[in-house]
Amino acid sequence: MYILLKDIKKHLNKTISLKGWVFNYRSSGSIYFLQLRDSTGEIQAIISKKEVNKKTWEACQKISLESSIEIEGKVYCEKRSPSGIEMLVKNLKIIHIAEEYPIGKKVHGTDFLMDHRHLWIRSKRQAAILKIRDEIIWAIRSFFKEEGFILTDSPILTPTSCEGTTTLFSTKYFGKNAYLSQSGQLYLEAMIYSLGKVYDFGPTFRAEKSKTRRHLTEFWMMDAEAAFVEHKENMKIQEKLICYIIEQVLKNCEQELKILERDVQPLKSIKSPFPIITYEKTIKKLQQKGVKIKWGDDFGGEEETIISKMFDKPVFIEKYPGKIKAFYMKPDIKNPTLVLNNDCLAPEGYGEIIGGSQRIDDLKILEKKIKEFKLLKDPLEWYLDLRRYGSVPHSGFGLGIERMVAWICGLKHIRETIPFPRLINRLKP
Repeated sequence: MYILLKDIKKHLNKTISLKGWVFNYRSSGSIYFLQLRDSTGEIQAIISKKEVNKKTWEACQKISLESSIEIEGKVYCEKRSPSGIEMLVKNLKIIHIAEEYPIGKKVHGTDFLMDHRHLWIRSKRQAAILKIRDEIIWAIRSFFKEEGFILTDSPILTPTSCEGTTTLFSTKYFGKNAYLSQSGQLYLEAMIYSLGKVYDFGPTFRAEKSKTRRHLTEFWMMDAEAAFVEHKENMKIQEKLICYIIEQVLKNCEQELKILERDVQPLKSIKSPFPIITYEKTIKKLQQKGVKIKWGDDFGGEEETIISKMFDKPVFIEKYPGKIKAFYMKPDIKNPTLVLNNDCLAPEGYGEIIGGSQRIDDLKILEKKIKEFKLLKDPLEWYLDLRRYGSVPHSGFGLGIERMVAWICGLKHIRETIPFPRLINRLKP
């Protein structure tokens, strides 16, 4: 039985077996220093020619970068070792000798690393990002479990668009047109009449021809929906969720954040309440900064960066013009040209991480909106049924996992936030 490196301190001064990959090594002639990693940690292994048999020594001389091996020996504390612990090896078994590894210590270009993404994810930095991603996802699930939300599943193949047809990936479905889902929201709205508060987790697709640091064509979205929840309460749920996620990452990913050299002080300052500003006031703030933007324009990445740098915590921007938002958003009774929606922008220039709104619950208003947005009514008849049979006020929001990961990890580009990113110019590996 072999030991995982995360448990190594439980076995100090004992002889144990380890399995993993050699990510670095050097030799002084009669001694080999191997840096071994598994999925949970790293250790330095010392192999002395005097201390091992001929077979083990010969095996050691064959080792190459990223070779997989099994070693047996005594583990002990050593302050000079990178991990503070070393193993004095008695036996070494080669599982597989790796070919010449293409990713070396030298600096590689982004395209090269992305072409070798299947190997790049082995690096300490990339592994740390993916572990934080895992923590964020578990935090989201734990939060909704505690808040009484029920996990449900929305279809990937859909007959129509949720937020507009210009960014849909289309496909043929037994002679009919179908589309890859942009969001599970419409289906979650149906589920609230059965389960009350629901959320889903899954891949979503946007055929946006964007080459920005914030856009992927395939990404993971968490959508939530709740019956009898209105606009202000919807933002409170979002705020509470973000605070919970940050709390869990700071608590459980200290080592990973250190590997990324992430300054955690900005994250530690994320506490309720978050500032709330209207779309109209945001336009004025941008104009004061010299941005050429007018009322009725939507915010792009540049504008979001400027806005989010004005605050040291996430900020809610609410009540956008209805014409630039989705058809299902409920008009503000005080000013029907605006809708009861919000975008939540992460600080430090990271921009939008959540979009949410109260939904239209009146059948006639929704029918009018579908007509205004020039959408086909027939594919949405089932959605209109939700307003025919026991309609209630309800709200929801969607959180982009990759954007959340980028912010929390302090990444410059979203491509590092997912194991195998899909970009406008990249479909492989």
